[in-house]
Amino acid sequence: MQPILQISGIRKDFPGVRALDDVSLDLYPSEVLGLVGENGAGKSTLLKILSGALQKDSGEIRIDDSPVTISNPKTSQDLGITVIYQDFNLVPQLSIARNIFLGHESLVGSRFILKNKRMIQTSGQLLKKLGIDLDPGRLVADLTVAEKQMVEIVRALSLESKIVLMDEPSGPLSEHEVNFLFRIIQTLKEKGVAIVYVSHRLEEVFQIADRVSILRDGSLIATHPAVETDMNEVIRLMVGREIKDHYPKLSHDRGDLVLEIKGIGGDDAAGLKVHAGEVVGVAGLVGSGRTELAYALFGVNRSGQVEAIFNDKMVQPRSPWEAIQMGIGMVPEDRKEQGVITEMSVRENITLPLLGEMRRWMMIDRRRQNDVADTQVSQLNIQTTSIHQITRNLSGGNQQKVVLSKWLAKRCELLILDEPTRGIDVGAKYEMYKIMNSLVAEGKAVLLISSDLPEVIAMSDRIYVMRDGQIVAELPGQTTSQEAIIQHIT
Repeated sequence: MQPILQISGIRKDFPGVRALDDVSLDLYPSEVLGLVGENGAGKSTLLKILSGALQKDSGEIRIDDSPVTISNPKTSQDLGITVIYQDFNLVPQLSIARNIFLGHESLVGSRFILKNKRMIQTSGQLLKKLGIDLDPGRLVADLTVAEKQMVEIVRALSLESKIVLMDEPSGPLSEHEVNFLFRIIQTLKEKGVAIVYVSHRLEEVFQIADRVSILRDGSLIATHPAVETDMNEVIRLMVGREIKDHYPKLSHDRGDLVLEIKGIGGDDAAGLKVHAGEVVGVAGLVGSGRTELAYALFGVNRSGQVEAIFNDKMVQPRSPWEAIQMGIGMVPEDRKEQGVITEMSVRENITLPLLGEMRRWMMIDRRRQNDVADTQVSQLNIQTTSIHQITRNLSGGNQQKVVLSKWLAKRCELLILDEPTRGIDVGAKYEMYKIMNSLVAEGKAVLLISSDLPEVIAMSDRIYVMRDGQIVAELPGQTTSQEAIIQHIT
């Protein structure tokens, strides 16, 4: 069979870094090619070159055996390539329908007239066809992370592309929604569409991919049929070493009660307790109330306040600033929108919660600011050229470490981790788990919210299950089965 896409000898350099080094790949019709590698391995760079967002420095790209030049995103779309990025490419203040047809409104109108009614009607048909229950007239700003991901997928499908590139499409999705995504991918395969599936969730890659290609440090290490390799071998090729224990959980003696919330979802509902020296997991579907609980504890959602007992005092944070002063930190699920200021330096992001303490007269003590940032970069092994590097230029895993490092520098007593390993590679996940171990060893309390059930089970001392805004079960960590959690969730 003739490949639909061939890339040969692709090289891309950034200042001081070779992002891609002589990468060659083939992609066939009706195939899912899993593309895996650690953060910074070059996966997103390759996808951006194919999308026209970046230009290759050398190499050749052929589609249907004809050489092509992809000079911009419009050229890429015209060639039949659609990209679903890890970071949403949506306009929040436009409706779902307007976002679906943004840039190709002529498909539901004319060259000069925007036919909004027809656009909404066609968008509704596309959503209904895929079983997505969303009003096409809703603003994207009002959607959850999972709903935004669904809009991205529908927009890609509206173009009827022959090549679809998916960069971490399952990151914000629950298990049910991931299965729904896989059904969409299977439908695309049956229509002859070729798909590149980039994911750090290797179990998903083996579930959906026909072949697996591994990138490391910008180079293609190997490509294997999925049925002829296994997860341990892929991990070894990704990181250049063997990781035997994927969840290095260490247990510690439970300390004093740090946080107690009674009656989550009503006076008669169950509550939640977190002690010093333990990781407490929270599991549930998207929309079950997990993130809303975290927002309320951190003072983000004032309409959803909860009365909590924190260090033996009744508290009700009205803002993140109040929560921080109490000793509560939060790593949000959307790090780029809520966790870091991407245009600020690594140093500035790490020290944001400490600026009040670093004030010297009317100025910031730069020496102390540098010392704190240097310490965190060293302790968390943040891969950066310097503490002055702009944060948006870091890989996803290193950005996540920057988010976490500011709360470590602040020495928060309770740390809320909302999807802390979403969109980061297996090596970075392993480091994140070790950091969680070190936190509880120091007597800190950790509230872990995650859609990754194996992660919740393996890393939690206890697990609370949420459904419809209420806690419906408390289960032991490490020994609980996924089936038991799913039974309570559903």
